Amino acid sequence: MKSHRTVTLAVSLSMIANPFTPLLAETGDGVEIRQGEDALYCAERKLGTWFYCEKPKPAPGSTEATPQVSARARLSAISASLEELKARAILEPSAENVTAYVRFQREQLDRSSMFADVWQRALWQDPGLDYTLQRPVSTLGKRAWIDQRKGERDLTMAKLSERYGVFYFYSSACGACDIFSPILKAVSDKFGLAVLAVSMDGGPSPTFPNYVVDAGQYERLGLGTDRQVPALVLFDSVTKQPMPIGYGILSQDEIMDRVFQLTQVQPGSDF
Repeated sequence: MKSHRTVTLAVSLSMIANPFTPLLAETGDGVEIRQGEDALYCAERKLGTWFYCEKPKPAPGSTEATPQVSARARLSAISASLEELKARAILEPSAENVTAYVRFQREQLDRSSMFADVWQRALWQDPGLDYTLQRPVSTLGKRAWIDQRKGERDLTMAKLSERYGVFYFYSSACGACDIFSPILKAVSDKFGLAVLAVSMDGGPSPTFPNYVVDAGQYERLGLGTDRQVPALVLFDSVTKQPMPIGYGILSQDEIMDRVFQLTQVQPGSDF
């Protein structure tokens, strides 16, 4: 009996000496009970979670999900940091500030170089991504592409007269018309293209003697009311639709290139 009293007294003195030391107990369902100075409060009364006596244990292997930062946010943060380091180096040009800016800038240049290198490798390995296969940029590739395009253009021009004709609007007092008329005549003679010359002021054309005087054709073909000359319009005899080719002095190649583009190339497919 004396020994039992001695143990009880020792435990009591220990609790008095450190009254805030928690005692831990575990129930059968894996819930840890934290007992304070009064074990009766939590243990014997079994008050549970509602009285802050129980703290559930985390499930095995469970970790709190950390929020994922988007790549766009990370890139914006890098740009902001670079601008901040640059501003600090300019406003406070100490060796430490300038070095910090140069080092960070170099890191981003290395990152950019890596991106450019991977970009190039991806184009090499996937022809669907390589635009230079459609429009070469190398000297040999450009020459081959131009030669092929000219062959297709000349073939188109040779068959153009079967479906298309050209309205040529000029003025006898127009110096640019005097220069452009022989150029257009050379294209017409080379490919047998029918040209109807229309005089805007009623004056003759030495190059196209079988001219007609404008009687509203300029406006009806959708050229507006400013009556700009020289003006060239391609007319489709099948669809009855006019296609303005251009205004002012054009070279033979420009005329043929524009005609080919308007009649053979879908908008957006050649760029």
